[in-house]
Amino acid sequence: MPCKNVFTILVEERDAGARMDAFVSSYLPECSRSLAADLILKGEIRVRESLKKPGYRIKSGDEIRGGIPAPEPVSYLPEPIELDILYEDKHLILINKQPGLVVHPAPGHYTGTLVNALLYHCPDLEGIGGKLRPGIVHRLDRDTSGVLVVAKNAGAQDHLSEQFKSRTVKKTYLALVHGEIRPDAGTISLPIGRHPVHRKKMSTNSGRAREAETAWRVKERFPGAALLEVSLKTGRTHQIRVHCAAIRHPVIGDEVYGGSGTGKNLPKEVSLLIQSAKRQMLHAWRLEFTHPATGQRISIEAQVPHDMAELIVGLRNAANL
Repeated sequence: MPCKNVFTILVEERDAGARMDAFVSSYLPECSRSLAADLILKGEIRVRESLKKPGYRIKSGDEIRGGIPAPEPVSYLPEPIELDILYEDKHLILINKQPGLVVHPAPGHYTGTLVNALLYHCPDLEGIGGKLRPGIVHRLDRDTSGVLVVAKNAGAQDHLSEQFKSRTVKKTYLALVHGEIRPDAGTISLPIGRHPVHRKKMSTNSGRAREAETAWRVKERFPGAALLEVSLKTGRTHQIRVHCAAIRHPVIGDEVYGGSGTGKNLPKEVSLLIQSAKRQMLHAWRLEFTHPATGQRISIEAQVPHDMAELIVGLRNAANL
């Protein structure tokens, strides 16, 4: 297999004791830690011709030799899908994801995804994990809109992934929820895990739940509904949807977690407005993180999509009748 980068590294005293996979990835920006670990396990990267494990603690004087294979094309096809690009440079791209767009190819969705679109729009991808593909470091549900950051190279992916893992990324959402929620702000601290019966759902009553924390405050009140500004302290699957449902204020339009059948005892025009929601009214409004190359703090906001904005205006007008 042709290599784009054959290398020899002589370990100095200052680097002694580091993990081999971490050291190689820090020395070679185009090689992520996961790719380095994979190549070490395959024997493509060795110490003095000796096989080692990714967690081997390197020693002063060790001679590490290997090669980074040229990235292989992925099997997914580039597709000219329209994207709302909020920011882009050679390291990353930020998208305002439209509702209905699946992020990553999966059974039943091998085409028409954000990855297919990015392969078309980003010819400068450097390759991640040995593949010419964009680095998806976090995801949004298909019917959730808003800001999503994607890495273009291994160094950016590692840096961004570590920020999400260490919870230094600030994620702020807007959610339209059912009911007269009280008080004006609060925090939901309920663990989330896979639903014990419905395996495609998440639940706060799970035998293998993980800690989850969601902070919220009311931005605007309407008859039978409220617009919340929501900040995630953790990043569990369906976290906002599950937590809002757990406090009996499900996200409007959320058929999975009970947000589609609420709205009884409301004026007819309000009830019809709420029932008109064809998806969960949840929008990833703002994302704040540290740029992996410049070290500068970046804050990006995404405009609320038309269907959610229209519902907010309708509820606002109904409140003024």
